[in-house]
Amino acid sequence: MSEVESGRVVEFAIGGMTCAACSARLEKVLNRQPGMQANVNLAAERARVRLLGAADEAAVVAAVAKAGFVAELVDSQTREREKAEKMRVYRSEIKRFWIAVLLTLPLVGQMFFMFGEHGHRNELSRWLQLALATPVQFWIGWRFYDGAFKALRGGGANMDVLVALGTSMAWGFSAVVTVFALDQHVYFEGGAAVITLVLLGKLLEARAKARTSEAIEALIRLQPKTARVERDGQWVEMPVEALMPGDIFMVRPGESVPVDGEVVEGDSSINEAMLTGESMPVHKLAGDQVFAATANGQGALRCRATGVGEHTLLAGIIRLVGEAQGSKAPVQRMADRISAIFVPVVCGIALVTFVGWWWYSGFFAEALVNAVAVLVIACPCALGLATPTAIMVGTGQGARAGILVRNAEALERAERVTVLALDKTGTLTLGEPQVTELVLRHGDEATALRLAAALEQGSEHPLARAILARHAASLSTLATMEEKAGPTVDLPKTTNFKAHAGLGVSAELDGREWRLGSPDWLGVADDEAVRRLQGAGKTVVGLAEQG
Repeated sequence: MSEVESGRVVEFAIGGMTCAACSARLEKVLNRQPGMQANVNLAAERARVRLLGAADEAAVVAAVAKAGFVAELVDSQTREREKAEKMRVYRSEIKRFWIAVLLTLPLVGQMFFMFGEHGHRNELSRWLQLALATPVQFWIGWRFYDGAFKALRGGGANMDVLVALGTSMAWGFSAVVTVFALDQHVYFEGGAAVITLVLLGKLLEARAKARTSEAIEALIRLQPKTARVERDGQWVEMPVEALMPGDIFMVRPGESVPVDGEVVEGDSSINEAMLTGESMPVHKLAGDQVFAATANGQGALRCRATGVGEHTLLAGIIRLVGEAQGSKAPVQRMADRISAIFVPVVCGIALVTFVGWWWYSGFFAEALVNAVAVLVIACPCALGLATPTAIMVGTGQGARAGILVRNAEALERAERVTVLALDKTGTLTLGEPQVTELVLRHGDEATALRLAAALEQGSEHPLARAILARHAASLSTLATMEEKAGPTVDLPKTTNFKAHAGLGVSAELDGREWRLGSPDWLGVADDEAVRRLQGAGKTVVGLAEQG
């Protein structure tokens, strides 16, 4: 497809959405604009817009603003700004919540003393109740009035409308009763309690979102911040963002690869476990591909950049996780459609309830209380937030475990799975090699393990760690020695140590040269025991004396 046919997909961070009706209304507004196809996710606070024809980013921002929300184009710095802003808002909301709790507790607490012998004489002064409830209603609860105004201005209604309308009716009636000293019950505690509980729900929702975003942040942290790039024959340290395709960069031993590239010169092994799950390093020579955030071994590599910025494999994984978190399952699309008409229907039911109770009982206060109950109980928080929040948390936990979910619909279809194919390494197995069998030509097991561990001491190679762990386990006083000095206790010192990339290691011990490495390198590839072990899917490491 050409770009004109398929369009450009652009992601925006959306501010000001408070419920499912908000996201549904914004999605409808954007999809009505010429040249725009939008998908708005409430839990992720994101809008993915496909721009067709002459439509551009500025038109999206303008349409979002007209609907009563704020849109910001997502770039490499957006996540950091969002994180800082969300933390600021979260701390502010926590303070507001606890203030609301302190003001609401006396109002709710008096209810326990109002049903005794003296009835209403046990309740707080109405003027005191008014003083306690008013800050909760109009200062702490201002966010609901602001959200309701923006929703109504945009031609829709959301959860904020229900909360603002219901609590305002309860507060307004109670204020009139208090000011004019009418012989009616007041309901200050009802409105204050509803606002406080809704704020608690918002805080729990924000905490779930924050924990989920950690999955993507953990992936982002894998990539180095700087790279050594060749400029006019000199190696210059520069930010990874400044690299361009074709730039020559150096990866020194132990460093992480900054961007995707092709090896131009060098010989090393790279740990690609974060991409493939395989614990064994991959040997890299000139012409081989390397990928951002993978860990280099003991050799230096001179590479040419082929994929930078948003075009690296790591960026693709991060984008995939974000798309999965923002995608909608069929049940969520249904919930969005219901939420879009839910608020007007609830307002209609509340009106019918008010008229019906007033006609039936003749008491205005009783009719008002029942209408308010319909409004505040019907807030569609669970309907609009349960599914997207579950998808965000599920895909975030999966990303941390190395499971990438392509879209939310896949989660819903998972219940119909009959065959499950799993990657062996790190899923069905521990993900770390272990010594499972020793085949000796001569000598004893303890001596062979001691020699192999001596050659591998200090190495970070997965096979070296496995040999050292087996040697430590073979020691009768393992627990004591691990506490004091680690698994290299009792190992002789070697000289003339050499690492042969892709082959193994060699060193001298007591004047004799030893090699530890692949059977091919040691010349025993055709040995019957080697073929048997390799046929069982095991990695074979040989130990031999040279000369």
